[in-house]
Amino acid sequence: MQAGSKDREWREDCAPRRVLEIFSTKWTSMILHTLHAVHDGQARSGALQRSLPGISKKMMIQTLRDMEESGLIARHVEAVVPPAVSYSLTPLGHRFVDLVETVYDWGRRNSDALDGLQARASSRRGSGGVSG
Repeated sequence: MQAGSKDREWREDCAPRRVLEIFSTKWTSMILHTLHAVHDGQARSGALQRSLPGISKKMMIQTLRDMEESGLIARHVEAVVPPAVSYSLTPLGHRFVDLVETVYDWGRRNSDALDGLQARASSRRGSGGVSG
C-alpha cells in the first residue's frame, strides 16, 4: 500500500492489519521476545511464566494457545509425571521475532518520547510492568 492511499484500500485482510492483529494482545509480542531473547527459542511453561511478570496463568495459557494455533510457536509435551510442557518458536515465529525486536529496540532508544505520552485510562504504565 502506498502512502496516502484511500481508506477503502485498507481491506480487513490487508497485510498491515494482519501484522497489527498479532500485536493486539500485548503478551504475544512479549512471549515472542522472551522466548527469543531470554530462552534462546525454547522454554518450559513455568520458566516462561516467571520471565513475564504481570501475566496471569490464565492469560498466558490463552495467549500460548492462540500463538500455537496461528503457527508462531510449537507446544511439546514430555511423557513424564507430571507432564513437562515446553514451547518453542517455529520457523514462522522466528520471522516475527525480527519485527518484535525492531519495535522493542525503537522503544529503548525513544523512551523519552514514550514518557511524553499521556497515559490512557486503560494504561497500566507505571505499575511495574515488563521492560524490554
